[in-house]
Amino acid sequence: MKNHRLLFGTDGIRGTANSDPMTVEVAQKLGQAAGLMFMAGKDHRRHQVLIGKDTRLSGYMIESALVAGFLSAGMDVILVGPMPTPAIAMLTRSLRADLGVMISASHNPFQDNGIKIFNRDGFKLSDAQELEIEAMIRSDLSGQLAGNEHIGRAVRLDDAAGRYIEHAKASFPRGCRLDGLKIVIDCANGSAYHVAPKALWELGAEVISLGCKPNGLNINKNCGSTHPETLINSVLEHKADLGIALDGDADRMLLVDEEGKLIDGDQILALIASSWDRKKMLQNHSIVATVMSNMGLEQFLDDTGIQLTRTCVGDRYVVEKMRQLGCNVGGEQSGHMILSEFSTTGDGLIAALQVLAVIIEEGKKASEVCRMFMPFPQKLYNIRFNGKNPLNTEAVKKVVRDAELKLGKEGRVLLRKSGTEPLIRIMVEAKDNQLVDLVLQQLKQVIENNI
Repeated sequence: MKNHRLLFGTDGIRGTANSDPMTVEVAQKLGQAAGLMFMAGKDHRRHQVLIGKDTRLSGYMIESALVAGFLSAGMDVILVGPMPTPAIAMLTRSLRADLGVMISASHNPFQDNGIKIFNRDGFKLSDAQELEIEAMIRSDLSGQLAGNEHIGRAVRLDDAAGRYIEHAKASFPRGCRLDGLKIVIDCANGSAYHVAPKALWELGAEVISLGCKPNGLNINKNCGSTHPETLINSVLEHKADLGIALDGDADRMLLVDEEGKLIDGDQILALIASSWDRKKMLQNHSIVATVMSNMGLEQFLDDTGIQLTRTCVGDRYVVEKMRQLGCNVGGEQSGHMILSEFSTTGDGLIAALQVLAVIIEEGKKASEVCRMFMPFPQKLYNIRFNGKNPLNTEAVKKVVRDAELKLGKEGRVLLRKSGTEPLIRIMVEAKDNQLVDLVLQQLKQVIENNI
């Protein structure tokens, strides 16, 4: 078995639909491999996999191929149609399925698609499990597939949306209501278009919905958490109390306050952590975030006696560290919020409900509640590349060393290759904004010269 993954990235398999690796052939072989692996050595009962998807046109193609693969391996399939990623994790556990699969490329444009896999406990697979599946995909599985009488069956679960809505509502404090609040929610024309607005309305809010008319081609297009401009304008136009921006599979979320100002994942983390700590809900007085989180968050948490542990970028690594440390709050600056009291993966709707609970409990405006700390100036920049990784060149390594000397202890630089797209991601942070701009320009120039 190879010691590095060729198909799986930081969040499952992802790529341009109908091109390697997001092809019908790979999806079908993946269904066979995962089905065989998760049935191996188990009892003779019928084994089940639950499959959901977002609203991309290619979801039909990938879904059909996966279904064929799982059925040929002898696994029964439960189809739920368009549903948020956290709903798939929750339903996998609730229905006691052996496996859960989400077909989505998250915040990527419609041309891309992806496959995320959850185990029976609702957690994403480990690196070792992904490596084993990759090895099986590369092998000949024909002799291991089900005999004629053991081929699986596929059924559709009609009440999946209702189950998830009730689960999300149950995370809201008992006796608390959203009556009197006007909320704009942008569902990115993605998987939450039919569940998130309904959950907020059932809790009493006046709801204005955006990005809730998917057509297979418009997911994340000028909407959702990656394009919050429309949400900002709508919040101001309707004089709303809060705006909520989800991404295509609704596992991440950003907010907009009543003044039209964006609230990122770091501020949300600070709010939920401090609120739960006051209520004695925060386990071990600590949370988990990634290397991307602002130094201002770290200072705020340190001042309030809450410890911050950082991980690599990717919500799966946040979850792994949370489980190791016994934490129940973790997240990313991009808006992934993992609240393990309620979910095993990022859940944008549930995280938004936790923020709304604080707004109601304190009787204050979102702008007063959600601005927890003054962030350090931080600049992000992406550079697309198609050849060798420029981060391995000596010129880039040297400019990074020089940058770290300039920034000292009151700043930092982070370069990384994206796990989901052919991008080099640059992050520079420091107290001095001019120094941030200077270092960023130097890094950009050298990296672009070495592509």
